[in-house]
Amino acid sequence: MTLLIRVKHPTGYWPYGMKHSTMNDKVNKARNQLISAQIRAARGLIRWSAEDLARETALSVTTIRRAELTEGETSMTTANDLAVRRALEAAGVIFIDEDDEGPGVRLRKRSKDKSQK
Repeated sequence: MTLLIRVKHPTGYWPYGMKHSTMNDKVNKARNQLISAQIRAARGLIRWSAEDLARETALSVTTIRRAELTEGETSMTTANDLAVRRALEAAGVIFIDEDDEGPGVRLRKRSKDKSQK
């Protein structure tokens, strides 16, 4: 399936011609949007400040702090949400999607050195 995306242009809407595959749509829908508590907890686990996360994501500190102040889902755009998720995952955080116990975070298990057998 191919979608034609209309992008907001200063003079109005115009067809951009960007195509998305259904595979990308499935991947994007599979990931739930982060909630503010997950971002705060993830930063705490890896001992990052809001400034550290802002630097790693190329977002402003204000954007990070605003996202963390809300209750539940943040008001971040999908692109910003994904940037935060990717930066924290690259640092070793695993996001746990909501289940009966709610959403959460944990650290990825560290791999043992081959020399320590």
